[in-house]
Amino acid sequence: MLDICLLGTGGMMPLPYRWLTSMMARCDGSSLLIDCGEGTQIALKEKGWSPKPIDVICFTHYHADHISGLPGLLLTMGNAERTEPLILIGPKGLKRVVEALRMIAPELPFSIQYMELSEPRERLQIGPYQIEAFRVNHGVVCYGYSLSIPRTGKFDVERAKSQNVPMKIWSRLQKGESILLDGVSYSPGMVLGPARRGLKVVYCTDTRPVPVIAEYASRADLLICEGMYGEEGKEAKAREYKHMTFKEAAQIAKEAQPKEMWLTHYSPSLTRPEEFMDQVREIFPQAIAARDGRSVELEFDEE
Repeated sequence: MLDICLLGTGGMMPLPYRWLTSMMARCDGSSLLIDCGEGTQIALKEKGWSPKPIDVICFTHYHADHISGLPGLLLTMGNAERTEPLILIGPKGLKRVVEALRMIAPELPFSIQYMELSEPRERLQIGPYQIEAFRVNHGVVCYGYSLSIPRTGKFDVERAKSQNVPMKIWSRLQKGESILLDGVSYSPGMVLGPARRGLKVVYCTDTRPVPVIAEYASRADLLICEGMYGEEGKEAKAREYKHMTFKEAAQIAKEAQPKEMWLTHYSPSLTRPEEFMDQVREIFPQAIAARDGRSVELEFDEE
């Protein structure tokens, strides 16, 4: 199971009813945060989730509305007596930016590990998450993220027996362990069928429409996509500042066909995004104008 909560849906500046950009994922006791805008801690408190189990924080880019909540969050994690290392992922320059922010959060009881992205596409495996970062098109270097939870194939008794795999190591192989027993090597592939469909969530904000978004979002369980402007007549402004309109996000979803799309990162002037959703759903019916705190529990397909 993969829990997703869109903690903040605002862009540029927080509003009384809308915090800045942030999303949390939870799986197998591990939490992952994407972006950490102002108000992230309050949104977590309102959700009832703790920041202490956060193992990874991914940053799309370093504009203030995506990272301004980090120093306070680090201090809160430290005050919760966290001692495990924290992994931070983001575009090149991550360490320089975070170390500057840490001037106001200098003493932490845990270490920080920096993983800086430099290639157009990068893949990482951290805990239960397969993380794929892909560069998008904003005014500064910016990445979208795909989070996947893979699922192994079913245990195949006949396959195991036909290859003379000792029964006493079946459970260990099923859990993904490779074993050397009595001079013979055994691998999980000897007892498992083909890999099954896992779970995938794609998060993308602060960009113009680019083909790579639809590529990664293809058949995803959830696409969380920027919709900076919903009103008519904002197309030129979206192009100038390298953001997206609701309709542009909907066209990406129409091409990619995720199970559902949530819009996020609204302009402060966009106070009622729901008013513009009829035209969006004409393009992609499974579109939702997300609000702060919107959550979903994604589960593997039943088989």
